[in-house]
Amino acid sequence: MFLKQLWIVLSGLFLTAFGIKILAQNLLTFGGTAGIATIFTYFTSFSWGLLFLFVNLPFFIISIQQLGKWFTLSSLLSIISISIIRDAFDFIVPAFQISDINATVLAGVFIGIGVTLVLNNGSSLGGIHILALYLDKKFNLNRGFTIFVCDSLIILFAVLYVGWNSAFYSIACIVIASFIIGRYKVSPIKEVKIREETIILNEVAK
Repeated sequence: MFLKQLWIVLSGLFLTAFGIKILAQNLLTFGGTAGIATIFTYFTSFSWGLLFLFVNLPFFIISIQQLGKWFTLSSLLSIISISIIRDAFDFIVPAFQISDINATVLAGVFIGIGVTLVLNNGSSLGGIHILALYLDKKFNLNRGFTIFVCDSLIILFAVLYVGWNSAFYSIACIVIASFIIGRYKVSPIKEVKIREETIILNEVAK
């Protein structure tokens, strides 16, 4: 069971990282901490992976206090993994160019499916996802909607660097990804709690 979930999470991380790579190739961006990290790459010399890891750190305060230590640990490992995978793509995947509309659709689908696989198997990609999961747990607010609103605000800020045309495609990508994330959701927090309870029961049985 654990190995199956690990494989699914890793698959989600690869899909998400490749979707972000597609956006970067077309000078498009995304929302959340991924978008913030992308914006920072425009005026710093740091890699996307390092910036992504750095901007996510504050959100772990919320996670460890509200969502549990195992979920937080799982999310931290996912963030470290996707940071490494995304930076590796810059060396492994050759440069390519596709139309902005194709990049928007492909990246939206890859990121939407990738993030859904991660969230539905007891982990997250930190940042806005942690906030969305907390609001979903606390107020039953659809996490896809929360992610869409936060991402859109970040894209509006990104307009200063990528322009309105790129921002439009970026928002369209967010709409696609957010729809998939909101449509096919299973609470990762509940999944982690069930796993923890199973471990405790097994220990008691011994």
